[in-house]
Amino acid sequence: DVQLQASGGGLVQPGGSLRLSCATSGFIFSTYAMSWIRQAPGKGSEWVSSINSGGGSTNYADSVKGRFTISRDNAKNTLYLQMNSLKPEDTAVYYCKAASFWGRGTQVTVSS
Repeated sequence: DVQLQASGGGLVQPGGSLRLSCATSGFIFSTYAMSWIRQAPGKGSEWVSSINSGGGSTNYADSVKGRFTISRDNAKNTLYLQMNSLKPEDTAVYYCKAASFWGRGTQVTVSS
């Protein structure tokens, strides 16, 4: 049974930081490229970032480039997203994704 569970969200002030984690099980994590997707209230889903299976190649949406860093620990079957210099427009539910599998998201709220 494939499971992906994002965690680490919360309420943070503009300019603050959060580190999201995505714990996975039920598939061979080290063979899958992984992505973070977010969905803001009343909006469609937005791709945020992706990382290849080995972790050596990453890509970012222009909206987060230079502020967010995606990484993975294949020994722990875990994906991460370090988010710095957060803005109110980063407010969304963040999901991790492997191929067609989505996990339960974590809410990130950026507000003063």
